[in-house]
Amino acid sequence: VIAQEVGNAGVITLDRQKALNAINLDMVRQIYAAAKKFEQSKDLVIIKGAGEKAFCAGGDVRAVSYGPLEEAKAFFRQEYILNASIQAFRKPYVALIDGITMGGGVGLSVHGKYRVATERTLFAMPETAIGLFPDVGGGYFLPRLRGKLGMFLGLTGFRLKGRDVEKAGVATHYCESARIPELEEALTKCSTDGDVAATLAKFCPKDTSEFILNKHLAQIDECFSGATVEEILERLRKDNSEWAQKTLQGLAKMSPTSMKVSKKQIDLGANMTLPECLVMEYRLAVRHAQDSDLKEGVRALLVDRDNQPKWNPPTLEEVTDERVDSFFKPLPDDLKL
Repeated sequence: VIAQEVGNAGVITLDRQKALNAINLDMVRQIYAAAKKFEQSKDLVIIKGAGEKAFCAGGDVRAVSYGPLEEAKAFFRQEYILNASIQAFRKPYVALIDGITMGGGVGLSVHGKYRVATERTLFAMPETAIGLFPDVGGGYFLPRLRGKLGMFLGLTGFRLKGRDVEKAGVATHYCESARIPELEEALTKCSTDGDVAATLAKFCPKDTSEFILNKHLAQIDECFSGATVEEILERLRKDNSEWAQKTLQGLAKMSPTSMKVSKKQIDLGANMTLPECLVMEYRLAVRHAQDSDLKEGVRALLVDRDNQPKWNPPTLEEVTDERVDSFFKPLPDDLKL
């Protein structure tokens, strides 16, 4: 993590390019310390990723799933404290999400006031595929997207690219990648939130092209408003369009436990503040860190890469309400925000 003072701005750069700027505990601590310092001393904060590929591809889930539990807990605790602090930030917070922005990278950006996507942005919350859930405040921001779009994105891990990231409401602005250095320079000369907003408006003209999911929004709202995961699948089967079949094929690969936990998380999060959500998500994270599905998902998708995870339980029917509820129970050392 590189923290620099440039003009009126504190600039935080994630610089772990070989890992697509994925964050580990040490980096989370450095980002938090730099942001806190700049909140006092500078007029705004800009956060960005080094290199041309990624803003931040997520958290280091390998370390979380294969390392000691205490380390996993420390990571989630610090990461969620950072997520909450970004929403509560007292100065303009601008995330330049020029590249891959997934999982933990979404948590570093989506809770800030300004998020600038480019044609290189690739957004996803792909956690259900590895036996986790859309954390870092996914329970807060997903249900606040239009209709059931957030439930769809959270359960399927669907990837949004470029302008669609802004059209979905995940980013607030869209700017061509080539203009980002110029935008950044202009931002460092801003001294008020009004200046920041005006500068972004100047560099980020609105466009009228259609959102990639526009033609499916009615189907998403219909299918993903099912009361249970099983009902969502049933509605997709009834829909039977090519889109619905493709969506079903994708969901069939996900951890059944993760899907049910995530569904409940997103439903509950709709009526919670971000800090309340993160307290809930810390419970879920600690439970998942001790569950076989996360280890197995990381093994199948990230370590051995055979893409053949053996989920336990293997079917939705076998994931009982009691099992799901056990993930949500308070912990002796709950997160305090």
